[in-house]
Amino acid sequence: MQENAWEYPSAAGHTGSDLTGFKVEALDGGIGKVDKHTDEVGSACLVVDTGPWIFGKEVLIPAGSVTRVDTDDEKIFVGLSKDQVKNAPEFLRETHYDSPDYRRQLGAYYWP
Repeated sequence: MQENAWEYPSAAGHTGSDLTGFKVEALDGGIGKVDKHTDEVGSACLVVDTGPWIFGKEVLIPAGSVTRVDTDDEKIFVGLSKDQVKNAPEFLRETHYDSPDYRRQLGAYYWP
């Protein structure tokens, strides 16, 4: 697993601003909008609503995958492909948001 998978990289340019509603861009195109996010040290992440792209599924993306935050255009760029996001372990907000086991599973998926 990436060493700081649950922290925003300093080079990404996230300054602690509210990212709710920002569009999320994968390496090969848009994947949705941020529905919720956290900046908590050691557990920072984005909850992304994929809309109709993958049938309205929500996905949790570790903050360590963020490569750039563009506050002017309200876009977040992640170093993941659309297929990686689409095939990620299912995210259930009620049980997975604060689950250390789910976060370990997700980290192992994104950074084997």
